[in-house]
Amino acid sequence: QALMKQHFVPAPVSPFGQPCTEGDLHALKTALEAHHQTVAAIILEPIVQGAGGMRFYAADYLRKARALADEYNVLLIFDEIATGFGRTGKLFACEHADLSPDILCLGKALTGGYMTMAATLTTRKVSEVISQGNPGVFMHGPTFMANPLACAVANASIEVLTNSPWQLQINQIEAGLSKHLAPCASLSTVKDVRVLGAIGVVELHEAVDMASIQGRFVEQGVWVRPFGKLVYVMPPYIISEDELETLCKAIYFVIKHYHQPMV
Repeated sequence: QALMKQHFVPAPVSPFGQPCTEGDLHALKTALEAHHQTVAAIILEPIVQGAGGMRFYAADYLRKARALADEYNVLLIFDEIATGFGRTGKLFACEHADLSPDILCLGKALTGGYMTMAATLTTRKVSEVISQGNPGVFMHGPTFMANPLACAVANASIEVLTNSPWQLQINQIEAGLSKHLAPCASLSTVKDVRVLGAIGVVELHEAVDMASIQGRFVEQGVWVRPFGKLVYVMPPYIISEDELETLCKAIYFVIKHYHQPMV
């Protein structure tokens, strides 16, 4: 039997900190009106759409999506693999909208990258449906589900984070990124510069030549991995102000001197 069809709606354009426009909401509402009988869930990366373009969008969109999911009786799933554990300035990005999803996907910062581990959180309603029948527990995990060593690392990583002044650190990183990436906006090859929490993005008009530009970053003493038209950084929370300035100045220098628009 074929898998059910996935339906995609345009990315919201309402910027972070602004209300959601009716145009943004219309596409989502229209899709649900047409397909809610066969749609199981809405899946979103809250606030920050990562690989889809490092877009920062309105928290109001999430609130409207929550209301639509409830109206049409579909689940709301948030992928916070990249945004969870403080990255956007809140411990979880969904807190910007003051709401919770039905399913929350976590990873990456869960263990600080020391070991491979992810976690899927659900509401009690969802978990009880999954656990129906004998033996009455969640039986869909793989062989290495919840392996003790990875869980211990995750607990240690979470403890380090929650016992640290992470909110102050994120605020300082956000201020540093805003200050030191701002000069990039004056470059003719740059379309936009945006910062949210400990995420800094320089969007170019043309895609970078990875084969040549990667080495230029290394020459400046930093490791930056652009993709497409995006030169972005998500620095560690323990980065110093001097290190952050070095990182941002390297980005400016390399874009200015080595990124040439494609003819």
